[in-house]
Amino acid sequence: MAVSLSSLTSSLSSLSFSSNISHKPTSLSLPRTFSISRSSKLPSLTVSASALAPPAEPEIADLKKYVKSRLPGGFAAQTIIGTGRRKTAVARVVLQEGTGKFVINYRDAQEYFQGNPLWLQYMKVPLITLGYETSFDVFVKAEGGGLSGQAQAITLGIARALLKVSEGYRVPLRQQGLLTRDARAVERKKVGLKKARKAPQYSKR
Repeated sequence: MAVSLSSLTSSLSSLSFSSNISHKPTSLSLPRTFSISRSSKLPSLTVSASALAPPAEPEIADLKKYVKSRLPGGFAAQTIIGTGRRKTAVARVVLQEGTGKFVINYRDAQEYFQGNPLWLQYMKVPLITLGYETSFDVFVKAEGGGLSGQAQAITLGIARALLKVSEGYRVPLRQQGLLTRDARAVERKKVGLKKARKAPQYSKR
């Protein structure tokens, strides 16, 4: 009987040992789940990198606040103001003492005119003529037409606003042709024609 009891205890101890061995693989499988969770953190890095894209909107908002702070009461409440027109474009221009900064429709002139050097230089002609290229800040509200027409309307608006500074500027501005309103516009289309004057091809039979 004693031998049978000792054999039973040895078998039970072997069973408990085998059960301990069977638990070890489950403990080894836990780090594998941790490795998966680490790999799942990688997409979060791409999301944080994409959050760096939108700082352009605050700059526009700050520029609007800057214009409103420089022009209390809006464009109509200012004293040095001029209105220019060209084709179907209308530009209301306000001059203030500054460093030669141009702001058009709450945007920088370089960005508004898409970096076109011809339009950017054409706007500055009245100021360059009088030697005030870096003496005034120009604030513009432009509407209608295209960028070319708006640039020419801004030029006339600046020239007219400079007359509010001093009436003595009329002679040099007039000599450069900067105070003449260019009335040329697209002629309207006529009935029965393809455009203003272009007619369809004549067919005798």
